[in-house]
Amino acid sequence: MYRFLVTPRWWGINVFVVLAIPVCIFMGTWQLGRFEARVDTHRTAERQPDPGKRAAVPVETLLPVDQETSGRHATASGRYEDQFLVPDRRLDDATGSYVLTMLRTDSGKALPVVRGWLADGTKAPAPPRGEVTVTGALQASESTGSDGVHTGGGLPEGQLGMISAASLVNVVPYDVYNAWITVDRAADGLRAVPASAPQNSGLDLKAFQNLGYTGEWFVFAGFVVFMWFRLFRREVETAKDRALGLETAA
Repeated sequence: MYRFLVTPRWWGINVFVVLAIPVCIFMGTWQLGRFEARVDTHRTAERQPDPGKRAAVPVETLLPVDQETSGRHATASGRYEDQFLVPDRRLDDATGSYVLTMLRTDSGKALPVVRGWLADGTKAPAPPRGEVTVTGALQASESTGSDGVHTGGGLPEGQLGMISAASLVNVVPYDVYNAWITVDRAADGLRAVPASAPQNSGLDLKAFQNLGYTGEWFVFAGFVVFMWFRLFRREVETAKDRALGLETAA
């Protein structure tokens, strides 16, 4: 009755099932692990003390920026040089620009400093002259996926769409730190820009996508088993009918 299991057709079906189920389980487990890792990162970030309450330290000691150092208060000294506007940035449901000024440090490298948020239609104040020391929350360079980033190009001279070392090295004649800071106390006419949370530290859409993919892979593994059993039962019933002479073999 079960001789059909050794036919070439069923050999192919069985090999597919034997390979498909472990693959589905592996992929589902992997996606579940990704979700759990994001949850653990989120919980760790919640348990950590507020980065803003720690003492400020020289910016060089916090580089490169990671999930632990992002938001930490950093200090740097130097002279302000080039200044740019970063348009289309929202603050408290209003649209304006970040005022980004390059702080040329004694090392020769420049640290991008967001001195505050400027409402549309107003003029940015000039940066202080001479040697200054700034303190602010450390932030990682922005990417094309960061909130508020302008990637369409075509911005007027003196404006930037993204705060990153990769974009700044093309417009300033000196090296740039792969990080930036946003000051706690904005200059006159500006509003302080709050630090953003480190990337991949929250339960964002990607985390729940991982959870959804986990369910899809496990459901697919169950569907493979269900379809194999359904085909098997149909073949057994057909074989019984043939044995009873109820169906003529093809």
